[in-house]
Amino acid sequence: MASTDTKNDQGGSFIPASQRPDGTWRKQRRVRDGYIPQEEVPLYESKGRQFSRNRPSYPVGMTAEFVAAHKARREAEAAKSAQIPGLVKANDSKKKKKKSKSKAVDAVAEGLSKTTISPPVVENGKSAKPKCQKKPVTDNTNVIPTPSNSLPTQNTDPAKRLKNLKKKLREIETIEQKIKSGELKILERELYDKVMRKTEVLKDIEQLEANH
Repeated sequence: MASTDTKNDQGGSFIPASQRPDGTWRKQRRVRDGYIPQEEVPLYESKGRQFSRNRPSYPVGMTAEFVAAHKARREAEAAKSAQIPGLVKANDSKKKKKKSKSKAVDAVAEGLSKTTISPPVVENGKSAKPKCQKKPVTDNTNVIPTPSNSLPTQNTDPAKRLKNLKKKLREIETIEQKIKSGELKILERELYDKVMRKTEVLKDIEQLEANH
């Protein structure tokens, strides 16, 4: 519990006696002028936490009115699109095509998982070649390539990725400058989404530079 400093007749500051929860009493204590009790000292906040707390919820150069107007426009376009039957059917058709492609990829993956290579065996003193336990395929055009030949490498050059991220950051900053100068008053959805990814791009750049 915080105590209030009190002045005595001699002008000194002191904390008056107080009772503890168990019923015992704390003695009166003399303190310096301007003394702040420990429980009233503000908690320390790092610069990063202060920046995160005070950071605006929208990109630099945008105002709350601009963001609200853009959001209202997107909602109106979405509501208008929902009322067009043909557009809904077109979207459904795209989803079906995407689903059929996914099924084809799954079928290839399933075929690869079922294909196993038997270990080499010795016949008449000679080492026999490994044989595939799957039913042989006579048509060479239908042979499924092994995973080592068909799957691309997943490794990405960090330096190349860092270069691409910095290029994206420059593009975002250019868009922000145009917004700030008034050259861009209405953003297309693609540009808006790109600007909103600035925090994510900065985070990736910092991570790559730290590991470099």
